[in-house]
Amino acid sequence: MARIQEETLEYQIDGLTMKGKVAFDADAGTAAPAVLVVPEFWGRTAYMERRARDMAESGYVGFVIDPYGEGRVTEDAEQATVWMNEALSDFEALQNRYLAAIHAIRQHPAVDPARLGAIGYCFGGSVGLSMARQGVHHDALATFHAGTSGLAPIKNPPLDTPVRIFSGGEDPMAPPADVERIAAEMREAGADVDVTIYPGISHAFTNPGADEKAKKFGLPLGYDEQADRDSFEKTIAFFREKLR
Repeated sequence: MARIQEETLEYQIDGLTMKGKVAFDADAGTAAPAVLVVPEFWGRTAYMERRARDMAESGYVGFVIDPYGEGRVTEDAEQATVWMNEALSDFEALQNRYLAAIHAIRQHPAVDPARLGAIGYCFGGSVGLSMARQGVHHDALATFHAGTSGLAPIKNPPLDTPVRIFSGGEDPMAPPADVERIAAEMREAGADVDVTIYPGISHAFTNPGADEKAKKFGLPLGYDEQADRDSFEKTIAFFREKLR
């Protein structure tokens, strides 16, 4: 059984202190690939930290990156939207934060710095796709219910990040036609991209708290246990192929 250890990892960029959360097997004995966990627009929530633990239990070093600085997190959808839009309004700063997170986790003693994966959820999935489209290299990237609007353009193909996209067939923030178009663009630019669309499934299907947030904020969210489990199992199989 893995003995999962968690710790806060602070790193600096543009005058901000970023506060990520690391999870790893303290008894692993050998360095493991890092897997960035790129959060939903709520920030570094307990759910995102659980996903880092999932990665640690699967043999990786999970690292929830801090998208906003100072470890900011909120349960308020309006505040989350403000923070998200501020981050998206300055892509260069957002990319610098992402690269700073990669640099920080590569210094961790539990990490093999030569191997890097990432998983991104909702806003975080969009960020991951944008980074890959801009040429930020990952050995493997998986996204879950990633929004499709406002992605960064493709820069300097061929793209060298293999990508797996998991999305809902009834997700208004990621219509299947848009998901397939984005995947086709990236394939044309040289990327290995595979798409899984779950029929009848809405946005945020991996988050067990999605139904509660849907009622509270009137958002088109919905958890689906089967799609959550299937997408996670497919991701672990993908990572075993690309990161081992």
